[in-house]
Amino acid sequence: MQNRSSVGGDHSSARAVGTIERMTLRAVPVEASTSLEKTGGVVRAGLVAFPFLCPLVAGPSVNVWQLLATWTCVAGLLAVGPAARPVREIWIWLAVGAVAAMLSRHGESVASWLPVCAALTGVAAATCLGAGMVRDRTSCLSLFAIGLLVAGLVSAVVGLLQYYGLAEPLVPWTTSPPLGQAYGNLRQRNQFATLISMALIAALWLYAMHASPRNRRGLVAAALLLLVAQAASTSRTGLLQLLSIVGVASAIAWRERRNASESAGRRFSLPPPVVLLATIPLYFAICWGLPHLVGGGVEGMLQRLEKGAPDDHSRLILWHNVLSLIAERPWTGWGWGELSFAHYSTLYPGPRFIEILDNAHNLPLHLAVELGIPAAVLICGGFIWLVIAAKPWRERDPTRLMAWGVLAMIVLHSLLEYPLWYGPFQLVFGLCLGMLWPARSEVRFRAPALSAFAASALMVVVVYAGWDYIRISQIYLPRSERLLAYEDDTLAKLRGSWLFARQVDFAEVTLTTVTPANAARMHELAERTLHFSPEPRVIAKLIESAELLGREDEVRAQTERFRIAFPLEFNRWLEDPSGDAPAP
Repeated sequence: MQNRSSVGGDHSSARAVGTIERMTLRAVPVEASTSLEKTGGVVRAGLVAFPFLCPLVAGPSVNVWQLLATWTCVAGLLAVGPAARPVREIWIWLAVGAVAAMLSRHGESVASWLPVCAALTGVAAATCLGAGMVRDRTSCLSLFAIGLLVAGLVSAVVGLLQYYGLAEPLVPWTTSPPLGQAYGNLRQRNQFATLISMALIAALWLYAMHASPRNRRGLVAAALLLLVAQAASTSRTGLLQLLSIVGVASAIAWRERRNASESAGRRFSLPPPVVLLATIPLYFAICWGLPHLVGGGVEGMLQRLEKGAPDDHSRLILWHNVLSLIAERPWTGWGWGELSFAHYSTLYPGPRFIEILDNAHNLPLHLAVELGIPAAVLICGGFIWLVIAAKPWRERDPTRLMAWGVLAMIVLHSLLEYPLWYGPFQLVFGLCLGMLWPARSEVRFRAPALSAFAASALMVVVVYAGWDYIRISQIYLPRSERLLAYEDDTLAKLRGSWLFARQVDFAEVTLTTVTPANAARMHELAERTLHFSPEPRVIAKLIESAELLGREDEVRAQTERFRIAFPLEFNRWLEDPSGDAPAP
């Protein structure tokens, strides 16, 4: 009996050990899976945030590296997934924009319409990512909000350091602007303000979705930091966005409480309306206090509201000029990317916006002046139809409300400037489109194969474009700083670029002395470059080459336009015609 008991005990122990081993083997993959999910979550949030924080700026076009960084992040998001189809109407709407831009430059070089088509392709890829997010609501959407919030908070800290002149130690990871200016790594106060506004919306969504008191206290502190950064931006666009956020959020919070049951212990998703509305006087108090802490000599938000923009920099004058240009070519427009040339070449009967005008600072007007009124109505009308059909005023889902809010910030900014010309805002715009208009079926892309292919193709484009941009940027560097292969005969080695051909033409025009021997070529080159960037240096070369070719009427016409468009630079050129006219 004792032996049998001993044998039975050994079997029992063996079974117990086997069970423990199996449980251990099962636990290891679960723990590893959890660790991978957390790592993937950090990666996704970082890929959303990084385009807003990218410090890379070099070469002739300041936003190229930011755009390439954004596309790299889009490729990364496609690689980690999920991705899904948006509704067919979104594809059609984006395709109409691309076709309209291409037709407006029919017969011209690829470089004239390729950037806008590439940007729309990037938006389309982001739209697929946004549609995929709504299939995995619990994690991906939180990571989208966290990515926006992290980008906003990091930018807020950097912006406040810039405001108080403390950002110098962070160079080259950021810039050190004059005292009293804050814009993070976006290098423009209204873009900085829009990022802060989107981060505020993300903070409100996270507050609503996480009832933990500790999390909510942290989010309140984050919102206060964002409010201070919004005040430091001195952006009037940011103020409009803040007023709209507070107004809508207060209305939702009031509706939530009005419809709440009388049950005890009720937890509300948003702060009380009174608390939300109190952020407006708090904002103006911060606006008053920030310049005083600097020590004076800084223009605050209250001063900007009181003084407004200088008369010759007024948006009203700008829009009046644009309307005049639309009236000249209402049906076909001037062509994509031709606004700066149209503005330079037109002699207005009234006041003139004094700077180079390459954007109408209002998206519908910009589409109308470059693509024509019919195309503008089709594109803008299509978007309005999509919005009306979605009935955002009836929305109750917190996630869709967040997407509507973020989209509204970009749209509001687009009525006053052009955020969609920059990669980070294209990414977020596309994500919001996909979140709001996912395909009605539950069918995803055949992941990971299709998403991996798209990510790989996008990275190939980024690598090629980055290499080509580094190559053509050599001509804009001192000889001692150029890559060894491009130290000599640099221009000749760059003429094969088709992505950045216009930047190469600009360099050749501004660096080459006009002579009787090259007057014909320089005239052709300057005339072509004038459509890319009608700067005083280009205009001077056009006039000099036309004079050598004996085209007196053209010389008189261009001289008069030069005098009206750039009076200060024109006078300097008259004093020293042999020197390059300085950039305005």
